[in-house]
Amino acid sequence: MKKVAGSVVLATAVLATGAFATNGDNLIGVSPASRAMGGLGTGICLEPTDSIFRNPGWLGRQKGFNVSFGGILFMPHVKARSAIGGDPNATYQSSDADTFTIPEIAITNQINDKVVVGIGAYGVSGMGVDYRDKDPRLAKMHTTLQFMRVVPAVGYKVSDKLAIGGALHLAWGSLDMGAILVDRAGNSYNAGGGQSQSYGIGGSIGINFKPTDSICLGAYYQSGVKMKYKNVFDTDNDGNFEDLKLEQPQEASVGIGYRPIEELKVGFDIRWINWSDADGYKQFKWKDQWVFAVGGEYKITPRLALRAGYNYGKTPIRSKSGLNSPNPNNIPDFTNGFPDFNLEWFNLVGFPAISEHHITFGFGYQFTENFTLNMSYVRAFEKEVKTTGTYYSSTGPIPNSEVSAKNAQDSIGVSLDWNF
Repeated sequence: MKKVAGSVVLATAVLATGAFATNGDNLIGVSPASRAMGGLGTGICLEPTDSIFRNPGWLGRQKGFNVSFGGILFMPHVKARSAIGGDPNATYQSSDADTFTIPEIAITNQINDKVVVGIGAYGVSGMGVDYRDKDPRLAKMHTTLQFMRVVPAVGYKVSDKLAIGGALHLAWGSLDMGAILVDRAGNSYNAGGGQSQSYGIGGSIGINFKPTDSICLGAYYQSGVKMKYKNVFDTDNDGNFEDLKLEQPQEASVGIGYRPIEELKVGFDIRWINWSDADGYKQFKWKDQWVFAVGGEYKITPRLALRAGYNYGKTPIRSKSGLNSPNPNNIPDFTNGFPDFNLEWFNLVGFPAISEHHITFGFGYQFTENFTLNMSYVRAFEKEVKTTGTYYSSTGPIPNSEVSAKNAQDSIGVSLDWNF
């Protein structure tokens, strides 16, 4: 266990998550094997990482001592356009927040024939933009949300057919929000309060059932994690920066894996993410997501496995038209609320987590009996969301306004895996 603790401390020290988003603001998967197969990890276990991060029901089936260390090079291509009052000169501007690294580490250790323990550290959620050097119509908006989990877990093999597991999620988050706003007196001011950190705790439970050698079934539930970021935004230019409650939502998933022949395995997962009941996301009117992931792996040789997959989740931020209500939407714990159109403006310019379709590829190569290299590539195709209505400024309502965002992504993942 000293080796386990020491490795996780090292991973935590170098962790530097950035702004990213795939299924809402969550990654489709963490390990390269999972990401190469569409984000699978519920009904089929791909690496020790997935048995900790996704479905701890698989943990009890891990053999020996395993270490996985790697990361993701994440490259979002985000654009926004703000045409207040139908401004014909407004054009799409590209965010400067376009390259990030996301490390991950996982360790599992088989205690006996029944019990396996594990611990992992991951950057798993986040999003953000940087328009400070762009068109002032975008209010110099810059945002960064980073969310990391350190997850100790335990798995228990009840029988050859059934395994169960549970995990504790120790969360760290960091939020930075900034924009040039105009108060009711017509004064421009920087509303950002700088970087704020918060901590939270949650948990997950999972189950794995193998009715036959070729079929495996899985399910898990992961609780929400309540976070409160202090002194992050000033909505009324009174010099007091307000707090924001932003809860990472609960989720649940079921999945199935099937191995028709020794060289081939395929899987299908369904995942529900409950944005609409999570503090902050609920008030920003994010919709729940149903995420569908399908993927497969085929072993070309005993050492080389090729992987591919597909992941789809309808964006939690939807296009809307005719938003003309001045009634403020209250965000916990902001002093001033946002009218309907202004709320969507903030979503699309500041937090455009709108990706839907992902195709994924990758491979695993076993160099020795104890060492494997895994790699993945994920492409999220460009998605555009557009909202029209009345923008409520400090000087009054401005009808015929439009705000829109585009988001596409490329990412490359790699991990070095040892098993003993």
